[in-house]
Amino acid sequence: MRRPLEICVLMLSLIAAGCGRTHNGTVAAATPESTARPDASATAATVTSSGMAHGDHNPHHGGVVYMYDDMHYEVVLDSAGHHRVYFTDSAREDLPASVASTVTLSVERPKAAPETISGTIDGQGERWVLDGQPVADKDTNIRVSFIVKGTPYWIDVPFIPVAQ
Repeated sequence: MRRPLEICVLMLSLIAAGCGRTHNGTVAAATPESTARPDASATAATVTSSGMAHGDHNPHHGGVVYMYDDMHYEVVLDSAGHHRVYFTDSAREDLPASVASTVTLSVERPKAAPETISGTIDGQGERWVLDGQPVADKDTNIRVSFIVKGTPYWIDVPFIPVAQ
């Protein structure tokens, strides 16, 4: 069995290796920067200095942070069906929502047809808002898709709702 310090060092090494990696193909694979529930205690792997490129992977809006190329995006999922997506640069400075286009979520509930939700940019231009049906089943998966610089992208993520 590994000791806690060895586990922390291993986790930090894996995250550092994934940051800024360029992916081949038109659809890139994303690495979740946090797979813990937003209300979970911070770990050594997510506590880093902000301002440094790829150094801050903490959620700023209570969601889960992922990366696509040199950009971060935070997916905030809500059990009531009111979801949001935020985009930030490599140093986690806010980007306008218009950096991406055609943001959609496909909600894949067990034993049900997928629900596709098309997003709209909020009135301040800060985030994408996607309103759909409530999500009650913890085994629900979400396909997040968007277009950045003309390149389509998608990732399947587990349903991790914001803390209420």
